[in-house]
Amino acid sequence: MRVRVRLFAIQRELAGAREIALELPRGSTVEDAWSAVLARHSVLAPGRSSLRFARNGDYADAATVLDDGDEVAFIPPVSGGAAAADHDARILEIVDHPLGRTILADLEERLATDADGAVVGFIGRTRISPGTPAPGQEAEAARHTGRSVESLGYEAHETMALRVLATIADEIAERFGVERLAIVHRTGEVPLGEASIAVVAVAPHRDAAFRAARYAIDETKARAPIWKAERFRDGHVWIGEPAREGPPT
Repeated sequence: MRVRVRLFAIQRELAGAREIALELPRGSTVEDAWSAVLARHSVLAPGRSSLRFARNGDYADAATVLDDGDEVAFIPPVSGGAAAADHDARILEIVDHPLGRTILADLEERLATDADGAVVGFIGRTRISPGTPAPGQEAEAARHTGRSVESLGYEAHETMALRVLATIADEIAERFGVERLAIVHRTGEVPLGEASIAVVAVAPHRDAAFRAARYAIDETKARAPIWKAERFRDGHVWIGEPAREGPPT
C-alpha cells in the first residue's frame, strides 16, 4: 500500500524534503512508517523521543494501523492558524499576512453581542529575547547566545491545526460556557513587534472570558501543529516542546 509522510520544521530541514512517499506492506503501523523514513534519513533518529504522530489530520499512536492512501505526519516540538473556519460565532483562522494593529477590535466587532459584558483579548508578539530551544536545538541555540532575535518564522500543518483549534473551542464551551471565541494565528515571517497570534473571548461575565482566553492561548501553544523558528543574523533556532495530544489532566 502507498502512504504519504509529511515532514515539518526541523525534520523537514534535516531530511531536505517536505513529503516522502512510501510503499508499505498491508497491516503496517505508524511506527513502521517512521522506521521506513528513518532507513532513508537516519539523521532524524535523535528526534524520536520528542516526536508525535498524526494520521489523516488527527493525533495517532505509533501502533495505529495504516490504510492505503493514508497521510502520516511527524509532529516535532510545537510552538504556539489559509482558510477560515467560522462556526457558531467562532473565528478560527490560519493566515499568511500581518494581523494588523486593529485585530482585537475587529474580532470584538465580529463576536460581541448586546448580551456580553466582557471582552478579553490577547496578542502574542515577536520579542527580541530568545526562548527555549526545541529538543536537539541546544547546540545551535548556544551558538547564538547573547544575540538578539530579528524575527520569527512560523509554519503549520494547516488542516490539522484548524481541527485542533476547533477541539480547543469545544473544550472552552464545555468548561467555561464561552461560545464566542476567536483564535487567529499567522504563518510566515513575523518581524519584531508584530503579532503572531490574536485571541479574543467574549462572554456575559469577565471571569469566564478571562479563563477562556487563557485556556485558548495555552492550549494552542501546547497542542496545535504550528512551529516557530527564531531568526538571527546568521541562522535560526526552532523553539518549542513536544506536542500534547489532548487537554490538560
